[in-house]
Amino acid sequence: MSIDESKFENQNISVEEKEVTNKEAAEAVKEVEEKQAQATEVAVEVAEKAEKEVEEQKATEKVPSMDDYKDELDASFKKVNRGDTVECKVESVTEGEIVVSFGYSADGVIKKDQLVLDKDEQIADKYKVGDTLVCLVVKTSDKNGNVVLSHRRAHITVAWNNLEKKFNEKEKFTVKISEVVKGGLIARVDGVRAFMPASMSSNTFVEDLNEFIGKELVVEIKDFDKAARKVIISHKDIAIAEAKKAREDFFATVQAGDEFTGTVKKLMNFGAFVDLGPTDGLLHVNEMSWRRLKHPSEVVKAGDKVEVIVLNVDRQKGKLSLKLKNIEDNPWDTLDEKYLKGEIYDGEVVRLADFGAFVRLEEGVEGLVHISEISVKHIDTPASVLKVGESVKVKVLNVDKDAKKVGLSIRATLDPKPFHSKKKEVEPKNFTTNEKATTSLASVLGDLREQFK
Repeated sequence: MSIDESKFENQNISVEEKEVTNKEAAEAVKEVEEKQAQATEVAVEVAEKAEKEVEEQKATEKVPSMDDYKDELDASFKKVNRGDTVECKVESVTEGEIVVSFGYSADGVIKKDQLVLDKDEQIADKYKVGDTLVCLVVKTSDKNGNVVLSHRRAHITVAWNNLEKKFNEKEKFTVKISEVVKGGLIARVDGVRAFMPASMSSNTFVEDLNEFIGKELVVEIKDFDKAARKVIISHKDIAIAEAKKAREDFFATVQAGDEFTGTVKKLMNFGAFVDLGPTDGLLHVNEMSWRRLKHPSEVVKAGDKVEVIVLNVDRQKGKLSLKLKNIEDNPWDTLDEKYLKGEIYDGEVVRLADFGAFVRLEEGVEGLVHISEISVKHIDTPASVLKVGESVKVKVLNVDKDAKKVGLSIRATLDPKPFHSKKKEVEPKNFTTNEKATTSLASVLGDLREQFK
């Protein structure tokens, strides 16, 4: 039901409660007269009975006085009218109604629909014999002579008065969310329907409001109109204040090395933000694994529960840097035992730079082959002889596990013999004395003169 519908419904109830027709007025007068006559008859009977008992017990030590019948006499003379508010005591409870006494000559009856009950709640779950209730007189006599009462209508009247007081005094109080409606949430405050817009339910965006069903929230009244039966409540400002206080308390005590369990909130190219409750922390992609990751999604996804360790705390800016607690074993710890200097191993080219090539020996371990260690020949760039993804043989030149650096050489695995360029030898031509010379000195000089003309 929307706010406007609730308003209309409540206005109808208000009109129904106040409307009294001429016929009802006449009946009410007649009822009063009949009750007065009945009360007079009962009073006379009580007085006669008292006098008779006094006479019968004159000889006894204790003689009843008229005070002994005070309550009964008061009840016989007590008058009730429609609309009166009376305090009652529960005498019996059934599935459909409860019977109460309130110092009147007749009992009061409260039907189930005139009690204050939650959805599917049974009368016996809430009302017990001996309970004291404030009720409103609906009818002075039903067909059985009982007074018809409403605890709900009296309760709601009191509830509206209490809500008005809370609004005027800006009081904060706790409500239980009962349902989700278009645009927000509904809570019942002592039977009064209160509406909380979605934007006022939290200090952050909530995608699914159903997560609030059954939850208790501290709220304050933002808008109140008793005549229009409208109550608007909000949790947002309280949530903001609570979050701020929790964040301040967190940063006052957190230290590097502290361990937490958090929820991955959002993934970025450079890492993931982890919700620790009072605040978020940044889990950088380099702190998720010893191997090189292209994206955090290779290790975590939004919604994952992760165990993290605080690396650094920036109290001034309110920032935390984190690392995963359970990272796989670091291969660099035993690298110098696994990859020995002077030995040759298989690797894969993973990156090329102007100064050399990076070769992966295993996941998380990469070494640098300097450009001077790529080929026995001079090369202009590593890309001129290598490509990413190519398998190569490399020789370990040095290992520095503390600095996480490995020096490699491809050239040292190649044929050490230098390349030589072979020139074609010209065999001397043999001349014999029997052959005639085809070129003379004069012809050679003549050719020279022709060139310099």
